[in-house]
Amino acid sequence: MRVEGRTRWAAAWLRWPRETRDTLFLLAVIAWTVLPHLPRLPAWCSLMTAGVLAWRARLAVKGGALPNRWWLALMLVTALALTLFSHRTVLGKEAGVTLLVVLVALKTLELRARRDALAVFFLGFFLVLTHFLQSQSLAIAAAMLVSVWGLLTALVLAHMPVGQPSLGRAAALAARFAVFGAPVMVALFMLFPRFGPLWGVPGDSGAKTGLSGTMELGQFGLLANDDTIAMRLRIVAGAIPRPEQLYFRGPVLDHFDGRSWTMQPSSFPRALRARAELRMLGAPVELEVTVEPLKLATLPTLEATPELPAIEGQTPSLRDDLHWTLPRPLSERVVYTARAWPAFRHGPGTPVVGLQDFLQLPANRNPRTLQWAADLRREPRYAEADATTLAAAVMRHIGSAGFGYTLTPGVYGEDERGHLIDEFWLDRKLGYCEHFAAAFVVVMRALDVPARIVTGYQGAERNPIDGALVVRQSHAHAWAEYWQPGEGWLRADPTAAVAPDRINLSRPLRPSPGFIGAAFEGVAPDALVRLRDLWEATNHRWNQWVLNYGRASQVELLKRLGFEAPGIGELGVVLGMLVAAASLVGAAWAWREQHRLDPWLRAYARVRRAAARRGFEADATVPPRRLANQLAAHGGEHARAAIEALHALEALRYANAAPLDEPGSSLRARWARRSAARALASRAVAALKLG
Repeated sequence: MRVEGRTRWAAAWLRWPRETRDTLFLLAVIAWTVLPHLPRLPAWCSLMTAGVLAWRARLAVKGGALPNRWWLALMLVTALALTLFSHRTVLGKEAGVTLLVVLVALKTLELRARRDALAVFFLGFFLVLTHFLQSQSLAIAAAMLVSVWGLLTALVLAHMPVGQPSLGRAAALAARFAVFGAPVMVALFMLFPRFGPLWGVPGDSGAKTGLSGTMELGQFGLLANDDTIAMRLRIVAGAIPRPEQLYFRGPVLDHFDGRSWTMQPSSFPRALRARAELRMLGAPVELEVTVEPLKLATLPTLEATPELPAIEGQTPSLRDDLHWTLPRPLSERVVYTARAWPAFRHGPGTPVVGLQDFLQLPANRNPRTLQWAADLRREPRYAEADATTLAAAVMRHIGSAGFGYTLTPGVYGEDERGHLIDEFWLDRKLGYCEHFAAAFVVVMRALDVPARIVTGYQGAERNPIDGALVVRQSHAHAWAEYWQPGEGWLRADPTAAVAPDRINLSRPLRPSPGFIGAAFEGVAPDALVRLRDLWEATNHRWNQWVLNYGRASQVELLKRLGFEAPGIGELGVVLGMLVAAASLVGAAWAWREQHRLDPWLRAYARVRRAAARRGFEADATVPPRRLANQLAAHGGEHARAAIEALHALEALRYANAAPLDEPGSSLRARWARRSAARALASRAVAALKLG
């Protein structure tokens, strides 16, 4: 049945006129080019584009008349109005892409002449470029390579006579054009001066999710559904940190208003604040870190990283809370190398007034939790206990009081009182990392111990393909720090008390895979993971070798070419030399093509020159039969041999529809025909000389 169906479709395709097939092919290429834009386009734009392309395909198959310009004008005005309604403007990236998609679709309803086709091709190539304003991933690059190939094929078909060449030959010719142009494009890519991000839009950040400067209960549970990569690490030197050491520090939150945790400026002068005073312990590990775009002006780093290099024109700043910030969010992927010390101490060893910032609690909130802390402190063994002893007691309570670690704890604080911590700590006892960290800090502050929340990422997955440590958005985490005299700030992760595998084995909770995902995992449990690892490793190489190729890479390339202090001037010299060399090669190729004749034409030219010397009319417009007729009129025994050779030469040329240079001919057949043409020409020339 399937074979018969395919045969029926193939027969229908061949029955359609060539113009219809070319139009359908162009529509398919446009649909393929628009397809990656669909998730970002308004619904009306996707529906209008699909409807217009389907309408144009039906007109091509049925041979119907194209709509008049009034219909096109009405649809264009409608598209403009809907764009203004969807984006509140007709300018900018999103609105511009929406309008361009509609224009490409509407232009197909005007395919009346070659000029209209060229306009569609131009808009199609421009539409290809717009994809890289949204994403420069390997998948998009591969998809757009197919689009460019298809548009070049359609362009070849538009410039050829109807019916010539076939679609297959046009596609092969387009591929040859692309291959011949590839070296020039590679040279321009490697040597064209980099003055800024190639596909960047000012003020546009590529980050759609990630860490935030605030925290509310339930926030990190949402990130658990996001498996996109936040950063990748490659160990350059030193031992690979254990999973429980992989804490990537982000914003430190110290102010609690009863519902949200935020970063607040200290209320004390700098001299009285709790400064970092970082102290390294043990051996460091050197890392090469690839960080994806961030929506927050922060740079999560492996604890503890005391120094960072400048990153893409930005100079990171280290806050007193050991949190690295940036002047502006990262809008592009960056790579940096730094050293981190998994074992460290930081913060003041002796009490300072600024520690009062980390004791503040909102008034009239969570009274039952505060009472629980007061009851704990009244126990004789904890009456004079230090911060570490109290922290251990709170952690034991979390591990033994029936707390549950879950992605779906429900919504807290729906009542008017808003006692979120009371509800979690004493009633429901169900939560994710932020619930445990927030409750721990509130309890420690109630025990008169300075404490704060640290957000970032915890844990990583090792990619077996390239050995990189992959940190995903699902590794987003919140933990706590408390202050111990003589030690400084100490990390306490309450999640480890209720879900030790989350910390010790880097196993964050995963949402349900759904029916289809569960079925696939049941058949091949590791297949999806392996495919994902392979894709991510390949995509990382694409990012490193192509997307991250910038000014520094160009300078390194020039140094390898022998330049001691390369700059823009040297880059221009090398580029100019390559362009000049390519121009010379192109000119030589053009001269060769201009002067290179068909082997049959070269053979017949010898005959014409010999005939001209004998006084016959034998210019380039005279075919073999006319020249043979002239020889017949002249008569003579030798003329008969020349006439037979000319007739055979004509038969060799026109008896077979395929010319001697037909690419589809086998090398042996082409060589045989060339040899036959030379032999016949030699016979004719010899006969003319004798005559």
